[in-house]
Amino acid sequence: MKALFNSFLLLILSVTVLGQQDPQSHYGQIKKIDGFKSAYVDARNIYIWLPSNYTPAKKYAVLYMHDGQMLFDSTTTWNKQEWMADETAARLIDDGKTKEFIIVGVSNNDKYRHSEYFPQKVAEALPSPLRDTLYQKALMGMPRSNNYLKFLVEELKPYIDKNFSTLPDRDNTFIAGSSMGGLISLYAICEYPKVFGGAACLSTHWIGNFDLYQDVIPKAFVTYVDKNLPDPKTHRLYFDHGDKTLDQFYKPHQLEIDKVLYKHQYNKSNLITLFFPGTNHSEKAWQQRLHIPFTFLLAR
Repeated sequence: MKALFNSFLLLILSVTVLGQQDPQSHYGQIKKIDGFKSAYVDARNIYIWLPSNYTPAKKYAVLYMHDGQMLFDSTTTWNKQEWMADETAARLIDDGKTKEFIIVGVSNNDKYRHSEYFPQKVAEALPSPLRDTLYQKALMGMPRSNNYLKFLVEELKPYIDKNFSTLPDRDNTFIAGSSMGGLISLYAICEYPKVFGGAACLSTHWIGNFDLYQDVIPKAFVTYVDKNLPDPKTHRLYFDHGDKTLDQFYKPHQLEIDKVLYKHQYNKSNLITLFFPGTNHSEKAWQQRLHIPFTFLLAR
């Protein structure tokens, strides 16, 4: 088991390796902001994907996505995989299956990715021995996710809304990610329900770390979600997972989260939770089903 989790640790951390070239898109255009500065977190690159017919004469919904360097161009990523977020978005827009939208890809910041994506209030609620171990071994010190969300909400979103033709209201602002990015997407919509109207959480890393800790961390997520879910009348949530590689550990915890969602009156009108047997924890797996959360969150 230790060797297995060491390999998973390498897999998760490896997404922080930046490509040597800027991503390119044949389906629209990508505008890069080099080293976007923040008072809350380290500077990082931002990639804004615009559909091919983008014009200031229209207004566009906005989808914020984590691990932005992995979204658009496999020639620039560490593992030569990508989400194909631009191709998927372009196809759905052209087919009239979604409203017109732009994607803001937010790069992770290398060694503090785990710290920025682990929900801070969940970490703080853990029993002290486990919490201290988590801080020291996984989070590189104190959790940074509250500051990361402040960066998104107070700095990046105002910049995007000022410099691009957006619909800035909650009903047109969404957030998405996978693995640890799934955790921070859920945390974002819970902490800022007036900002985000929907969240897509693919292969959500409910175990929170790279050791199981007798389900203590997953139970802490259940408790947090039970207390902090946004109003189902005004929000949408998407979850999924497979059963290979790291995804093999998620099913029982997702089922517990699903119970909480149903308890709080989430239903098929505002919730999708899916299981994809035979699929693993990778960009190739997520790209194959990305059209489902895109269509769900951004339906016309």
